[in-house]
Amino acid sequence: MYRLSTSDRRRWSTGDMTKMALCVALLCVTAYISFPLPFTPGMVTALTLALNLSAFILTPGQTLTVILVWILLGCAGLPVFVGGTAGFGRLFGPTGGFILAFLPAYPLVSLLKGQGNSFRRYLAVACLVGIPLTYLGGLLSMMLVMEINLGEAFIIAALPYIPGDIGKAACAAYLGVRLNRSFSR
Repeated sequence: MYRLSTSDRRRWSTGDMTKMALCVALLCVTAYISFPLPFTPGMVTALTLALNLSAFILTPGQTLTVILVWILLGCAGLPVFVGGTAGFGRLFGPTGGFILAFLPAYPLVSLLKGQGNSFRRYLAVACLVGIPLTYLGGLLSMMLVMEINLGEAFIIAALPYIPGDIGKAACAAYLGVRLNRSFSR
């Protein structure tokens, strides 16, 4: 029989779990800070700021756990998805690819952020890894569900969001650096 070693039981400290719970709550709240664009089923949302911030202050495993908990809450019917929506079916709609893309994108951002606490590195990783992977998932789901080509999907699912996502990545990088300094004291 497998027994948990001391290191297994203490893998995540109470402080780690508190940060993770706060990140789940932040994902839930920021999903409500959203507004639609008239020409796309996607919405402008503060959720990507919270996803990047979570990746900057948590480890990759913790980031993955936070995103999984958030997705499970939404699939269970709690209105935590963008715009206060919920349900398992959201994963198979035109914007479901964005939600599913969060699973690989932001743990990877967390992994690639490095050991240092650098605004430039955080911003670069968010813009070169997190945003493109998220868009890739969204583009694929829109192409499949809406039966449109890549160019059309790019115009409605990515192009109008790029400036805002870069701004949100910069804000998250700034906050991540500040919070990590605070946590290390």
